Amino acid sequence: MQSQTISSYQTPSGQRVEILKQSFPSLRKRPVKKVAFVSGLHGNELEGVYICHLLTKHLSELQRTQPEAFQGEIHIYPTVNPQATAIGTRLWPFLSIDYNRQFGGPDGNSLASKCAQELLNDLKSSADIVIDFHASNLHLKETPQIRITEGFHKKLIPLGVHCNTDLIWVHPSLPMFKSTLGYNMNQSKIPTLVIETGIALRINQNFSNRILLGMLNLLYQVGVIVTNNPPAPVKRPIIVQPSQVIQVHSKHAGLFVGHTDIKKKIAAGEVIGEVVDAQNGQTLQEVTAAESGFLFTIREHPLVYPGALLGRIAKIT
Repeated sequence: MQSQTISSYQTPSGQRVEILKQSFPSLRKRPVKKVAFVSGLHGNELEGVYICHLLTKHLSELQRTQPEAFQGEIHIYPTVNPQATAIGTRLWPFLSIDYNRQFGGPDGNSLASKCAQELLNDLKSSADIVIDFHASNLHLKETPQIRITEGFHKKLIPLGVHCNTDLIWVHPSLPMFKSTLGYNMNQSKIPTLVIETGIALRINQNFSNRILLGMLNLLYQVGVIVTNNPPAPVKRPIIVQPSQVIQVHSKHAGLFVGHTDIKKKIAAGEVIGEVVDAQNGQTLQEVTAAESGFLFTIREHPLVYPGALLGRIAKIT
């Protein structure tokens, strides 16, 4: 494994911060493919950081025991917003900038935008395929899923089916996505999968191990890793179009008490939870599934307000 600094800067307090890339070179003079894994754009999304740890550990052992297995290049960017990751905050520290909204626009003068441009340039020169790891926010728990913007789905779905996620959610194209890393890499004709799983500031080992298996399977399927012992088979994900996603919202302010976890088969009318008024002992809303399907998002944070998202159901056709 080779380590390289792709960006560095000095904080006002004098601390030197480096953004690192860990690389596993190919045995071939011309690599079959070059695959990059990116995590930590948001510092409170630790699931991807842990998956990169698992991936680095596995690949280091494989490099030691079967160096001939590396027919392509693998690059891992484990924490691209290291200061935010160190303190578990979503935004770039001090400047309160969303690092994943600094790509593709006019060159900015902020430190975050300069680092974003350096990361973008490095990925364009290092990768044929990119995996961008994210977790949910503090409010919602997400099952392992790939989110794809409409327009890129024909190229990305054939890659996404190898990743061991529960579903692939095709999103309508929205202006807010155009400043993200994933959108700009796809615009540059480098297929980029955005994987979202878990919840902020936590690590779900089951989810992480599933995604690790998916990443190893993807590397095997595209010919980057070739071994006599291929990864275990993965399940094909559900592919969900925008019209198939039903959102469940709170009608009141209060406390949401969930009565179920993520659930692959929820029936129409089944109780998901309730919104209560703790001051007077009233149940303000019994929250039920409007459709049968896969409850792939569930609220974890109990405080809610009118319109707050409580869950998402993918209608299975």
